[in-house]
Amino acid sequence: MGRPDTKAKKRGIRRLFTWKKVLGTFLLLGLVGIGGLYTVYLLVPVPTANAEATMQSNIYKYSDGTILARTGEINREIVGLDKIPLPVQHAFVAAENKTFYKDNGVDIKGTTRAAWNTLTGKGKQGGSTITQQYVKNFYLSQDQTATRKLKEMVIAVKVDEEMSKNDILAGYINTSYYGRSAYGIQAAARSYYGTDAARLTTAQGAYLASLLQAPNQYDWTSASATGRKLVEDRWNYVLDNMVEMGWLPAAERAGLKFPVPREPKPLPGMEGQTGYIVEAANQELMRQGVSEEDIKAGGWTFTLNIDRQKQKDLVAAVDKQLEDKIDRKGDKKAATVQAGATSVDPKTGAVVAMYGGVGATEHWMSNATRRDYQPASTFKPIVLASALDNDAETQDGREIGLNTIYDGTSRRPVVGSPIDFAPENEDDRSYGPVTVQKATNSSINSVYAQMIVDVGPEKTKKTALALGMKDGQDFGATPAMSLGTMGASTLDMAGAYATLDNHGKKVNPAVVRSAQHSDRQVDMVKQTGEQVISRRAADTVTQAMTGVVANGSGFRAAGDYQAAGKTGTSENNRSAWFVGYTPELVTAVALFGEDTSGKIAEQVTLTDAINPGRANGGKTPALIWGDYTERALNGGSDARFDLETEENTGGYGEPTWTTGPTETEEPTEEPTEEPTTAPATTATTPPAPTTTAATTPPPPTGKPTTTPPPTQEPTREPTNTATVQPPDTGLTDGGGGGGGDDENGTTPGLSTQQPR
Repeated sequence: MGRPDTKAKKRGIRRLFTWKKVLGTFLLLGLVGIGGLYTVYLLVPVPTANAEATMQSNIYKYSDGTILARTGEINREIVGLDKIPLPVQHAFVAAENKTFYKDNGVDIKGTTRAAWNTLTGKGKQGGSTITQQYVKNFYLSQDQTATRKLKEMVIAVKVDEEMSKNDILAGYINTSYYGRSAYGIQAAARSYYGTDAARLTTAQGAYLASLLQAPNQYDWTSASATGRKLVEDRWNYVLDNMVEMGWLPAAERAGLKFPVPREPKPLPGMEGQTGYIVEAANQELMRQGVSEEDIKAGGWTFTLNIDRQKQKDLVAAVDKQLEDKIDRKGDKKAATVQAGATSVDPKTGAVVAMYGGVGATEHWMSNATRRDYQPASTFKPIVLASALDNDAETQDGREIGLNTIYDGTSRRPVVGSPIDFAPENEDDRSYGPVTVQKATNSSINSVYAQMIVDVGPEKTKKTALALGMKDGQDFGATPAMSLGTMGASTLDMAGAYATLDNHGKKVNPAVVRSAQHSDRQVDMVKQTGEQVISRRAADTVTQAMTGVVANGSGFRAAGDYQAAGKTGTSENNRSAWFVGYTPELVTAVALFGEDTSGKIAEQVTLTDAINPGRANGGKTPALIWGDYTERALNGGSDARFDLETEENTGGYGEPTWTTGPTETEEPTEEPTEEPTTAPATTATTPPAPTTTAATTPPPPTGKPTTTPPPTQEPTREPTNTATVQPPDTGLTDGGGGGGGDDENGTTPGLSTQQPR
């Protein structure tokens, strides 16, 4: 027999822990637990998305759809579930959560097991549903703690109530990390298989779904033998589950082979021309009303007008004609040379190629879009266009056309202007009476200075802005404007010349073709528009500039194509230009002298930097232009200008008072911007003007040739043909360029090197 006190204790314990009391206690704890969970359910809201979950990269594409660049801290492009093939969707469900379409967002058994193992130190484990993983990616952090796990469960239930299964699945697929710095299935599809998510096969989708368990370990190209076996096993597991769920026919499953991904490629960076193009696109978008903050937020797909092959052609032309000929590292003068270019399709306004400099990571400012250098004599065709469009007359009442005779005497004071102006021609050369065609071919300053007075500087500026040039503080309506003393970019000049090439219909050069976001898109400005100058005026200017290429200062740009163009060299040789076009392509090429060795970049002369003497527009810029144009046109073109003019002189029918090289004879000396060989006939015997309507000049058959000298005296007298002495005092309007003191501190406009 037991002791009485022991029996009493046992009876006391039984009374304390009766089955009713134990059951009641469990029920009470259960109610408290349920109440606690309900309280937590009520108190835990669905938070806003975390910053990383909504971050996306911006995608910049060439015109053919291939990727130029991705920008942003997160390589992600969100795509809708409608862009993901159904078998690929099923692969993710089969890999992670077969009950996804039936559960309420949580898996109690799996989550409890994972939480218990984490709390008891047995390792951090998963066990979450797709909804829970989406909640973790989109709303919470990646930390695996009991508190975060409880929040995850509660929010998952709420999200499952508020969102459709398709939206949850899409969110999960788009927020998950796949390795290779790829977030979301679109970035993963491109990184692993070089395709869009919409084109993924079932086998490829199953591999990407398998990756999510261990992205870095399961990357086939870098995985160990064990890692490869594990990911292949998981790939098979996913496909088998798809068969089990009725989502994949067994016969099709049997025929699938493991889809080995391609080697990883670095994300397109901002090196080379890429950074310049991306920045030009962003600036254009901001002008269309897209804020800088909106662009930085990401999620955009920008399809550009940049033609991938023409872009390569332009870079190759600059390399061959400039970079391969100079030593930037060993020659301080050569290091100051900056090249820029823009190429435009005149029919569509598409910017098909841009050259911003040696590389965006080496020289941050784009030489294609900068406006701090003068376009010089490439502005002269715009003066002529304004004269023709406004039916302007000379001081003695003669209508201005290509046959109109002007006095080409160097330093000849303009007549009819309240502002004194007497520009020097290059090398102080005087030509005497010349036609406008000859003045265009040889870029004679004194003729165009008088012409802008005849048409009116204000009217000329109005024409320039209508053609597409941009106004600025240095765009003064003075006679000096005839020499291109304002600032302009290669993009500006390509646009203005494209309007001339397009028969006077406005061309708005555009880098961006389309801008799309997941929830909106931007309506881009129309790239071609209204008639801004008459077709007769535009076509006559084109005709005049064919003579520049055939027989004038731009002869180095000639090739197996019909071309029109104009050279330009600014005061002190700080910039040198060639802007020209064929019927299919307009391109502006410029060289700028810039010393970046100091704290502040400084404009410097190009003289002796590329070749001995001046680096004028008829040399390297024209060579780059011709090289690029030949490449871009696949060696040449049979296209011809369709011109409607009232002029009969000019273009490829230019008479012999022009002085380009013959077909069999190269110049014996490096020519200046206008050829320096003696004219075939004197400047005082130009051909008689004609009133017969012009036909389109015939194309060149090779290099330009000279034709027999004219035999008829002119029938119209030139304006103020008397030669005058240069003025004794400085120019009052900024002279021939610069708009300020030159490097030697002299009065503006009295430089020994006049702009061309």
